[in-house]
Amino acid sequence: MKHKTFFWFFLPTAMAMFLFIALPLLSVVSQSFHVPHDKVLITVENCDPFGCTSQTQIDHTLTQELYEAEPLGQWAGLGIYFDRGHLAIKEVGEMWRGSSDLGDFFSTLKNLPFYRAMGFTLTFTFVVTPFVILVGFLIALAVNSLHQRLKGLMIFFSLLPMIVTPLIGSLIMFWMIDSRGIIGTGLQVLLDNPDLSLKASTGLTWVTLIIYGIWHSAPFAFIVFYAGLQTVPKETLESAMIDGATRLQQIMHVVIPHLVPLVAFVALMQLMDNFRVFEPIIGFNAEAHATSLSWIIYNDLGGETRLLSSAATTSVLTIIGVSILLAPVLVRTWREFNPKG
Repeated sequence: MKHKTFFWFFLPTAMAMFLFIALPLLSVVSQSFHVPHDKVLITVENCDPFGCTSQTQIDHTLTQELYEAEPLGQWAGLGIYFDRGHLAIKEVGEMWRGSSDLGDFFSTLKNLPFYRAMGFTLTFTFVVTPFVILVGFLIALAVNSLHQRLKGLMIFFSLLPMIVTPLIGSLIMFWMIDSRGIIGTGLQVLLDNPDLSLKASTGLTWVTLIIYGIWHSAPFAFIVFYAGLQTVPKETLESAMIDGATRLQQIMHVVIPHLVPLVAFVALMQLMDNFRVFEPIIGFNAEAHATSLSWIIYNDLGGETRLLSSAATTSVLTIIGVSILLAPVLVRTWREFNPKG
């Protein structure tokens, strides 16, 4: 394709990316460097036959003029990034100096909202992602080994968790793990503990959210790996069988190397999705035990507009976190497609 033809072909896509990705991103970054204007207060003296009293009020006219002059607010630079609601540099330093060991430091660090949310987000991401890849691969192997007449039915049932929207799926699971639900009641009977509640424990809440994350995302990995299994060279498998390779050896030395690019693709998608975990926390009503970076953004935007700067700052930090997580996968993919570079 000629350069001029490619330019006109790609131009609409580039314009859409600039309008709907680049500009909003620049807007969020700009907002994260500003804080709301201070309200202009004036003292009003009210007099009546019994005397005069002074009352402090907000001068809405002057306050509105400030916002019209500087819509984004006052320039704060990196100050909001370092406050207690985000990186909390000052507080972290005090905790480090006051901690007796590393375990004590991390136990006190979870009292800060950003680091508490970061802790759950990273735990969810690094536990769910490998399990999704593993479970999806095992399901793909199992379905691929079935009789041709059963494959269609099993593919349909295997994709059901992905068809259900995350919020609805988490609500259904939330009702099931309730003390009156089928899972909650079953665990109480099985463990002979009528007071057991999966919702009352932070650890059990995290486990429940992680299990739900695996259940909901595994079908995506399954369908990718199942499609990849259809492209495995049959000649190579037959040669391995003739040489006496077992089923496990065929998978380890033929199938998995063939699916490595797909593993990188699934890992890339799952790292992005899991780092933005949000719907399960809302569906499980688990804010008291588990919060994520996306939930902090939602919480900031759900209230007063004075928290827009806080939400923008958390959004920028989330983007940076996702970029750091994706960097190794992207570098590996780049090297695979550009071995000479």
